[in-house]
Amino acid sequence: MYNLKILCYLCVKFKNILNLAQKYDIIIVGSGLGGLVCGYILAKNGYKTAIFEKNSQIGGCLQSFTRKGVRFGTGMHYIGSLDKGQIMHKFFKYLNLLDNVPVNRMDKNCYEVISIGGERYEFACGQKNFVNTLAKKFPENRTEIEDYAQKIREIAESSPLYNLQQINSNNFIDTEYFTTSIYDFVSSITKNTRLQSVLMGNLSLYAGVKDKTPIYVCALMNNFYMQSAWRIVGGSEVIANSLAKSIENFGGKIYRNAEVEEMLCDDKKMTKICLTDGRQFEADYFIANIHPQIAIDKIKSNLLRKAYRDRIKEIENTISTFTVFIKFKKNKIKYLNHNFYYHDSENIWENENYNEENYPKNYLYMHQSGAEGEQFAESAEIVAFMKYDDVKCWENTKIGKRGTDYEAFKLQKARKLIDKVAEQFPDLKENIEAFWTASPLTYRDYTATAQGSMYGILRDRNFPIQTRVSQRTKIPNFFFTGQNINSHGILGVTIGAITTAAEIVDKETIVKQIEESQQDR
Repeated sequence: MYNLKILCYLCVKFKNILNLAQKYDIIIVGSGLGGLVCGYILAKNGYKTAIFEKNSQIGGCLQSFTRKGVRFGTGMHYIGSLDKGQIMHKFFKYLNLLDNVPVNRMDKNCYEVISIGGERYEFACGQKNFVNTLAKKFPENRTEIEDYAQKIREIAESSPLYNLQQINSNNFIDTEYFTTSIYDFVSSITKNTRLQSVLMGNLSLYAGVKDKTPIYVCALMNNFYMQSAWRIVGGSEVIANSLAKSIENFGGKIYRNAEVEEMLCDDKKMTKICLTDGRQFEADYFIANIHPQIAIDKIKSNLLRKAYRDRIKEIENTISTFTVFIKFKKNKIKYLNHNFYYHDSENIWENENYNEENYPKNYLYMHQSGAEGEQFAESAEIVAFMKYDDVKCWENTKIGKRGTDYEAFKLQKARKLIDKVAEQFPDLKENIEAFWTASPLTYRDYTATAQGSMYGILRDRNFPIQTRVSQRTKIPNFFFTGQNINSHGILGVTIGAITTAAEIVDKETIVKQIEESQQDR
């Protein structure tokens, strides 16, 4: 038995030594959406591509999990602009996702409800429909609502890639979109403070901060869903699995349970990665699909100067979340084909400034989609802001081993959230069969985002250059992708991934491939 153990040990060591000679054209660290889209484009164009994921499940924020037979999504809850001719439809067709990702359309006339102090307002799909629906509540402000809808469309479409124009180094034409805050923008649209709050009522979609978040972030998100809105059936992991299958069909390789410990450089460029188990892999190009603050800690090279490291380290991150995942009793809760954003008061800008007594001040309540035409919901999620400081005392613990006080903390917060939602949906509590929770620590550990932030780096219009991370770095063959580049969400990340891939593949080639993929066959 002892000799067998020695033999096994030597076999593992020998295998690791053999892997030292293994080389790829492209190595991507992290298998979130940005890494998978980059991997798809690069592998499709003939590059020998490998993706390394530290967890057993790929996908980052696309990950799902199952409890008592119910599949829950963890990050991407709904998507927009998926009608034929719309931007996400074009990207889905190019990425071979249209036939592999089942979706259900959300209510065209009410895909979003904004509730402020108990008063409800509806967002409808289609620019005219959006205006007509909201104008019923604000008839004297109809022109202002029209102005809002038109302007966010213009801002969103100012990105060259939005309409498949030529890619350049700056994804947006007008720098004003980086330097104007969401509050200044909506204040310029209307002086009606209630309408301002309604128009910005889904700001948890992008963790908007009153005087910091630039308007382009808001415009990308809201125009995206205003065109059309859809829920993914079966959890967003189907997107990750489809992309992974395509990458492997192109000859790419995905390593799971393969955490990168260090990214090594010589005096000119990056040369290889070293995993925590000792394996090493070389490549010509490297892409980090993990938070830049985490990525640079894995790079000891002087090629990244101290000033750059300090700037990245000092960038503020968006707030994190606390989520309650609910399984309903069978055939008890009518399915809601819209999302419900709740705010205690008209002052939506102060939702992050809660305390123990008034938590939560806002939340997002949504049902998960099952079969088309379903009458009853099987499951739902409640998502509310939560500061990392609330769980900081457990930050050095591991998943499943955080202690009884942590479990008690989560249970208390979950009950508060459920009680809050039940004020608007009285039949909720009595029809819950079971529920589970996720804190900022959960998101930190499963998605490798700094402090479990919702959407990574907080773009600050006061410091537009300092808080905008380019896909390029001072290491000539090392790039970033993911939600911290360009913008978050499926649209922002996809555009950012194309921009990153265009550092390696001829940019006109990618645009041409996207355009050619739209032709019916």
